[in-house]
Amino acid sequence: MTRTRRRRVLPADPAAVWAVVGDPYALRRWWPRVERVEQVAAGEFTEVLRSERGRTVRADYRLTTLEEPTEIAWEQMIENTPFERVMAYSSTTIRLTPEGDGTRIEIERGQQMRGMSRLGGFMIRRATGRVLDEAFDALAGELAAPPAG
Repeated sequence: MTRTRRRRVLPADPAAVWAVVGDPYALRRWWPRVERVEQVAAGEFTEVLRSERGRTVRADYRLTTLEEPTEIAWEQMIENTPFERVMAYSSTTIRLTPEGDGTRIEIERGQQMRGMSRLGGFMIRRATGRVLDEAFDALAGELAAPPAG
């Protein structure tokens, strides 16, 4: 399994960070390529993603950990989906720890590829690292923005 991890300290209160990362509906505001989140119920949700070619793709997830306000994790439901051809497993974990006047945030993504895709672990790690960096940049922007209303 390939694991990719990024950590940053953002100058935001842990409660403010949790309000964003603990809400699946908020993913569209900070997670790359997510256009919207649907069907949030019973610990499951669906992301509607926009591919680089402009096509929409649906990905279903199940919450695996919810320890408010410090940790949330979800895994992708891959069986019987188009992702099944290349991926055996995908999970995302976010951990929050107060640090000084801010919050240390760790995002970890675990992925296990299938078939020939298994040979590209270093490429998967690099691409996933870019996604996590984009997510952190957008999350920092989201937390710096004045509250709506």
